[in-house]
Amino acid sequence: MSDADDGTTVTVTSKGQATIPKEFRDKLHIDTPGRVRFVENERGEIVIRPVKRPSELRGALASEKEERGKSATELLRKEREREKTATDEKYGLSEQEE
Repeated sequence: MSDADDGTTVTVTSKGQATIPKEFRDKLHIDTPGRVRFVENERGEIVIRPVKRPSELRGALASEKEERGKSATELLRKEREREKTATDEKYGLSEQEE
C-alpha cells in the first residue's frame, strides 16, 4: 500500500480482493468482519458504503407510536393492505359483497 497525493493505493489480488485501509474503515465505521456496498455516483466514481447489520436496523420500520413492538411481518402485511386499497381505488375495484 502506498500513499499518493490523490489518495491511497492498495493492491488487488488475483481473486479480486483488496484491503480497505484501517483509517477508512474507522472513518466509515466498517466492522471486521463486515460488509460494504460499492455504488457508482453520477460522476462515474465508485463510492464505498458500509452495510448495516440486521441488529442495527432493529426498530427502523416502526415510525408510529402504535407500530412499535409489532413484528416486521405485521408491518409488512399492513403496508401491503394499504397498497392494495390504493390500487383498488385507483382502478375502481372493490371487493364484492356476498
